[in-house]
Amino acid sequence: MSIQNPTPSIDSVESRASITTSELEKAAADKAWSPHTEHQTFDAEDPSDIVVRDRPQTEGITREGNALCCGTFGELLQGQLPHESFSFEPHFLITMPITVFARAHFMPIAGTRSVTVYPPHKVKAKRLAENLAAALCVSGGTLLLQSDLPEGKGLASSSADLVATARSIASCFKRRVPTSLIEKLMAEIEPSDGVMYPGAVAYQQRSCSLLSFLGQMPPLAIVGIDEGGTVETVDYDQRRGEISANERRQYHELLERARTAISQRDTAAVGSIATASALLHQERAPKKHLNSMLKVSKETGALGVIVAHSGTMIGILLDRLAPGFPWKLRSVVDHVSPFDNSPKIYLTMNSADE
Repeated sequence: MSIQNPTPSIDSVESRASITTSELEKAAADKAWSPHTEHQTFDAEDPSDIVVRDRPQTEGITREGNALCCGTFGELLQGQLPHESFSFEPHFLITMPITVFARAHFMPIAGTRSVTVYPPHKVKAKRLAENLAAALCVSGGTLLLQSDLPEGKGLASSSADLVATARSIASCFKRRVPTSLIEKLMAEIEPSDGVMYPGAVAYQQRSCSLLSFLGQMPPLAIVGIDEGGTVETVDYDQRRGEISANERRQYHELLERARTAISQRDTAAVGSIATASALLHQERAPKKHLNSMLKVSKETGALGVIVAHSGTMIGILLDRLAPGFPWKLRSVVDHVSPFDNSPKIYLTMNSADE
């Protein structure tokens, strides 16, 4: 095994945005997250109004720009919210940030606007890099990408590539790029996960916009197996379809539960929410091992089951701080090995103080 409500008033929206920005800035300053987010800002600035305020691009250019972005093990929760309660895009997800990363290395070439990317099939990253360079009025160059996140499995490999790319360009030119600009450029390419934020978020993946910052996931381990094959994000999103009003209400209730569970570090509730979401999603994108994994979770006293809703991964959640964790972890690995002879262990991204 390897480790790997009614629509609020304008005033309340502005107040909430201010609170969220403050929370994000505090989270981004944490030692666990600051190396990844030092070249981002989290204000609510409209990306269409962004102008170049920094030093000319000929100043402060380093020889290279390096950056990371974490992935997410599927989603804690993914679904649609009731139309009558929310006036915005109803599709949403909640991220489960993990300590597996995409890495980007950007080398500028003066006088060029194009970007050459390696490996060359990373065309989405090339497009974002060129669009961001144009938005910042800086040169293109060469972009090298390396990722420990397998593609097409539901671990946000593509989103992590794009965020790492943006961060590497910002690092190279010593610029602080608004997260809203990164999201705008990502939305032009594909539905994306909320992995540009320093913690767990409720996120509108189709519009690439933050619904709510939820805080830090408690220290969890996920014993994950891969059911095989790949899922392409855009194709899946186009064929997913709508769901019933009753299920929308259930997703709304689960979202509200998740807000409390994450803020209170309630690992049992986190596991229950993940399991409920996996069960709700089963008829749309069935996991062949779901029932078996549910049985293993119950037999081993684990927290529950989590899935990549638009991917091929399914995992069992464990509390890393619970008594007997090492023995429970070994038991879960032994139980799931018949389904995948090389299960992997993923750890959640947490605050450095945890």
